[in-house]
Amino acid sequence: MSQNTLVKALPSPIRLPFNMRNIDELFSGFEVGDFAVLHGTTAVLPLSLLLCVRAQLPRQLGGLGTDVVFVDGGNTFRLYKVSRLAQIHRLNPRNVLERIHIARAFTAYQLVSLIMDKMEATVKRLRAKLVVVSDIAGLFMDTDIPDEEARRLFSHVTAYLLTFAQENDAALVATHLPRKNSQRNLYLHTLTCSRANVVASIRHGKHGREFVLEKHPRLLLGYAEFPSENLKLTEFIGAKP
Repeated sequence: MSQNTLVKALPSPIRLPFNMRNIDELFSGFEVGDFAVLHGTTAVLPLSLLLCVRAQLPRQLGGLGTDVVFVDGGNTFRLYKVSRLAQIHRLNPRNVLERIHIARAFTAYQLVSLIMDKMEATVKRLRAKLVVVSDIAGLFMDTDIPDEEARRLFSHVTAYLLTFAQENDAALVATHLPRKNSQRNLYLHTLTCSRANVVASIRHGKHGREFVLEKHPRLLLGYAEFPSENLKLTEFIGAKP
């Protein structure tokens, strides 16, 4: 290579980290274009709310400087927790809540319509860089929906989400909540994790709860200590915003 040849540096990926002690050493954050799944215990719900707040921080402070689209499949959004997390990050709670655009579904068919027919237009209008699909599989567990129909619809949705994240230059994070073991639940869980390119879980280990990075295209997999049951999530957040 000639000494006069210029080497163009690749732009650094845009990431959204949790900013949580121990976890950031294992997992540097979600990138735009990721279709990620958080599963395991119900602790994934406050984690998803934390992301909704942190995404609004400017990029120089570890955020995305963006509005958030929150597709709620299980009535999981908690206004008080979001307000508290906003205060922890020295943000105005009302402003934070105004920038989280919630779309609620009460049936699997409504969730399919929100995701496949309406979500893209909303994301483009807001120029949102983070989409959260909360309790992605819950409504598909409804026994009024025939098993084959539930599986078919869910397969379409999860395939669409992977393509959506890549084509719309957004980080898409879905939460999959624990439920009683059944063939349908096992199928939905397995399909979600197989379609996602990033998979992480919260599990109970020998020394308490652990954050486990199970699947990632570039990072080394492993686990890190997660807040204990008696330690509030906000107490585990790093000192920096």
